[in-house]
Amino acid sequence: MLSMQRPEVASPGMCCMWLLRRAGSGGKMKTPFDPRHQRRIHIMQALFSNSFPGGVPEKTVGDILAQAPMIDEKIQAAAPEWPVEKIAKIDLAVLRLAAYELLVNKKEPPKVIIDEAIELAKTFGNEASPGFINGVLGTILKEIL
Repeated sequence: MLSMQRPEVASPGMCCMWLLRRAGSGGKMKTPFDPRHQRRIHIMQALFSNSFPGGVPEKTVGDILAQAPMIDEKIQAAAPEWPVEKIAKIDLAVLRLAAYELLVNKKEPPKVIIDEAIELAKTFGNEASPGFINGVLGTILKEIL
C-alpha cells in the first residue's frame, strides 16, 4: 500500500514522485491543468471581458449573463457594504461564475465550486480577493442550505 504521508526527504524528485503517486491513487490531487479548472478560467475571462463597454458575450457565458440580475442580487445581499458596480471586475466575474454554479447549474458540490473560486481569486485577483470571494460565497451558500 502506498503511503499518503509526504516524504521527509524534500528533494524535487521525491516530492514529484509522491505527488504523482498520490494523484494516481485516488487522492484527488487538483492541478492547474485540470480541464474543469481550465474551463472555469476561460469562462471567468469571458465574463471579465464582457464587463467592459463593447464586450460581445461569448456563447459560453450566455446562460450566466441571462441569470446576471438574479446572481447580482444574491451577491449584493451577501455583501451589502459593496455595491455590485464597486466590486473589482475580476472579482465580480469570479463571483458570478461561482454563484451561477451554486444557484443554477448545481453540477459540482458547493465545496468544489468555492475552492475553485478561491483559486481563481488567488491567481487573478488582488491579495484581498480570496477572502472576499470566500465570504460572499459562504454567505450565499448559507442562504441556500
